[in-house]
Amino acid sequence: MRLIDTHTHLDFPDFDADRGEVLARSRAQGVERLVVLGVYQANWQRLWDLVQHEDGLYAAFGLHPVYLDQHQPEHLEQLRDWLQRLAGHPKLCAVGEFGLDYFLTELDPARQQALFEAQLTLAAEFELPALLHVRRAHGPTIATLKRYRLKRGGIIHAFAGSHEEAKEYLKLGFKLGFGGAATWPQALRLRKVFAALPLDAIVLETDSPDMAPAMHPYQRNSPLFLPDICAALAALKGIAPEELARASSSNSCNLFGWQQT
Repeated sequence: MRLIDTHTHLDFPDFDADRGEVLARSRAQGVERLVVLGVYQANWQRLWDLVQHEDGLYAAFGLHPVYLDQHQPEHLEQLRDWLQRLAGHPKLCAVGEFGLDYFLTELDPARQQALFEAQLTLAAEFELPALLHVRRAHGPTIATLKRYRLKRGGIIHAFAGSHEEAKEYLKLGFKLGFGGAATWPQALRLRKVFAALPLDAIVLETDSPDMAPAMHPYQRNSPLFLPDICAALAALKGIAPEELARASSSNSCNLFGWQQT
């Protein structure tokens, strides 16, 4: 079974003690490609160094809304410089992680929106997919994406919206990222939405080190768990894990412009 983890934070210090071992064991289990996403300016270089030195790792750079108070105006210009300098590099795959977070009430919505739109502009300029964080903000996110109409779409990471919202994202050329959250039995609505989606809508992810799945509760999440996540989600659709893995990997390769193996 060949798998792609479309959303990780493997550069985080959580993996400093055993990153190489985690990657080696993940590859042995069929996790062939992993996307590592930047969340603030200070981690971009560390992230880039990591993906350059490891096969199968790809970088995305962005300014995450949760770190709103850390972002400075010059960081947007620096993000553009990074994207321009690395344009066309095979290890650069997207802009992200960025988006809107209305769950955390201390994050100013107007400042979030401005940062969101600035990064959508960069995704459009460099014709890169957008890897989006959306929490309790699907309405404003969909409305904004309808104005931008990104040529290459992107992924709604850790999708937890309704079936109607899912359909709106699919019309806009986005895929929906699913990982540990939908493996929990109490996530009734999310599991129902997932089961009803067409296979060409879905990409798999872990969000390592966060959002551990039900079969590995309260642990550091890891790409090692992606086969278990795939098996649990495939069961929700009544299909074999291999079928879900093939569909997710094909969707991911099409989105990022990778050759399918």
